[in-house]
Amino acid sequence: MVVLAASIISKSGKALVSRQFVEMSRIRIEGYLAAFPKLVGTGKQHTYVETENVRYVYQPIESLYLLLVTNKQSNILEDLETLRLLSKLVPEYSYSLDEEGINKTAFEILFAFDEVISLGHKESVTVAQVKQYCEMESHEERLHKLVLQSKINETKDVMKRKASEIDKSKIEKNRGEKGGYMSLQSMGSGRIDTGFGNDTSISISSSGGFGGGSGFGSSTDVDSFSTKSKGRPPASATAPPKGLGMKLGKTQRTNQFLESLKAEGEMIVEDVRPSVGQSKPTAPPPTDPVTLTVEEKLNVTLKRDGGIGSFDVQGTLALQILNQDDGLIQVQIETGGNPGILFKTHPNINKELFSNENILGLKDSNRPFPTGQAGDGVSLLRWRMQSSDESLVPLSINCWPSVSGNETYVSMEYEASQMFDLQNVVVSVPLPALREAPNVQQIDGEWR
Repeated sequence: MVVLAASIISKSGKALVSRQFVEMSRIRIEGYLAAFPKLVGTGKQHTYVETENVRYVYQPIESLYLLLVTNKQSNILEDLETLRLLSKLVPEYSYSLDEEGINKTAFEILFAFDEVISLGHKESVTVAQVKQYCEMESHEERLHKLVLQSKINETKDVMKRKASEIDKSKIEKNRGEKGGYMSLQSMGSGRIDTGFGNDTSISISSSGGFGGGSGFGSSTDVDSFSTKSKGRPPASATAPPKGLGMKLGKTQRTNQFLESLKAEGEMIVEDVRPSVGQSKPTAPPPTDPVTLTVEEKLNVTLKRDGGIGSFDVQGTLALQILNQDDGLIQVQIETGGNPGILFKTHPNINKELFSNENILGLKDSNRPFPTGQAGDGVSLLRWRMQSSDESLVPLSINCWPSVSGNETYVSMEYEASQMFDLQNVVVSVPLPALREAPNVQQIDGEWR
């Protein structure tokens, strides 16, 4: 019996683990493995396939195949015995019999295959012996690990010595620089009298500059000396003015481009983003004694090929009262009778009165509504609606791009439902970075 190769192959034909036992070109082995999925049929009882040159002996392992490629002169019984032994070894080294588990333990499985098959012939071993052989330490491997660890330790020692030398040189350098600079500062506390003339003296200030009435020195000389000794310019010479930092803005080229477009008559809408911490513009205080505020938000996600991804309507009814005398009121509303809308009232609202007569009133009729509330007041009622009916969407958009040569034509249609009267609708189309502005040939409305 001669086993040419052993491999673990997925049912899609991908070789996860492959071991070659005889001298053969890699292209030939890959050709044998690539031809195997085409030869395997479904519903067959036998587990071998023969071709003109080789015989495939395989065994399914869940979603994988354990495959032996042998010559046609080998004993099929010995091949099956070898296959059974290998099938017992694979679960011993792989925690899961799938592609991920086989890939993580590929080397351990290959080492086990090498202990079972040697130069194409089966060894007389058992599963326990194979595991023992794979766990045994090699003297050469142990020696190699010791040499490698000694090199790593030696390299760490060299790094520590170099680091200590660098630290010492930095300390000595800092001592020298600080000593030369501090000598000037220590001299700034007094005056030095000289005999060059009548009452001639040199005064040295603590800032390191020469001054005084005699004019023997100048501040420029000492500035250059202190610069050389410290290795950097003085902080007062390079410090930026207070209150100024890095400013982000458009470049001059961008501004020139925008100005040229404006000069040609194009309407430019600049993207102004709110700064961090910028609050919303405050609304003017209400002047009416009783104010009802209704706010409704609609969030819709439409799919590209039609249909609704998500449809969510959320609404709030708020009440604001200026004077406490006007707080003894009730609010009559009309819900519209849509069963898909779910209403929730404030905990202090009489729920029975609302469910029976659609009237918002407090549980205690003698108690007034609170006054002096900031914002829109007190939220009395909230409602929400979720649906998958596309007819409820107030606006639908169809986009049809087409490419013709080097140009792209885009047709966009906006269709509003007859149930809604839309006003002040703004549609923003994001565009990539283009060399030229798009040319709008036809539009119903205005564009910028």
